[in-house]
Amino acid sequence: MNKENHELIIAFQGMAGAYSNMACEAYFPNSKTLACNSFEDMLNSTKNGTTDYSMVPVENSLAGRVADIHHLIPESGLFIVGEHFQRVNHQLLGLKNSNLEDLKYVKSHAQGLAQCRNFIKKQNLLPVQHIDTAGAAEEISRLGDPSIAAIASNMSAKIYSLKVLKSNIEDAEHNTTRFLIMAKKPQVPSIKISVPVTTIIFEVRSVPAALYKVLGGFATNGINLTKLESYIGGKEMNAARFYVDAEGHPETLAMQNALEEMYFYSEPNSVKIIGTYSRTRKS
Repeated sequence: MNKENHELIIAFQGMAGAYSNMACEAYFPNSKTLACNSFEDMLNSTKNGTTDYSMVPVENSLAGRVADIHHLIPESGLFIVGEHFQRVNHQLLGLKNSNLEDLKYVKSHAQGLAQCRNFIKKQNLLPVQHIDTAGAAEEISRLGDPSIAAIASNMSAKIYSLKVLKSNIEDAEHNTTRFLIMAKKPQVPSIKISVPVTTIIFEVRSVPAALYKVLGGFATNGINLTKLESYIGGKEMNAARFYVDAEGHPETLAMQNALEEMYFYSEPNSVKIIGTYSRTRKS
């Protein structure tokens, strides 16, 4: 992945100033960005070639996984080619004439509100959910009501000419969001990288202990699983599917043996590798 290419266009969900926008600038410095109204629009922009990559938030250290995204990733037709950990510092933003003691409402994305729950309760503010953190900041700037604040980024404060009423209001210092970088084509790294991660989607057969036996294939081959999640998929929404992050490269014998075990105990054609990439350590 040539992250120095100034012609790259990176899609993110939200408005200018969103944390996803900040993640794009951190991972792809000097590249262009495309703000998208929804996760579907973001992923489709990469699938149809309008953008080179999508910056996809998948989980937060405080609020957990991002709703719906694990349903969208397998059906997107895209491949994971990297990951990025973005430190999230929430700011309470208001108008130039706003004061902390006069606030009644605070707007933000559901994740932003969840990550500042203690602060909101302490200040006795009424939380109002918005589709996007940066969108909430833009709306506050446009409405002109000094009793309403937004929880958003420093970037949003600058873009929408808002005042920072209180800095770093998140409930914990480790507040970090994990992003996946997705592309139209897989970009399998060298087998020699230090910590390769392979992400796999599969659906187990309806036989006793099938999941146990699938996971046993990783255990007996010495492969560490860093993530295992289930979700309901299929047209009838009655098929249990699993999402796995495994620390291993598909070209190694150990991973090939584990995958062979997975294929045996999974439904036909249900196993899909959606990316192999290098593990990024949080800063």
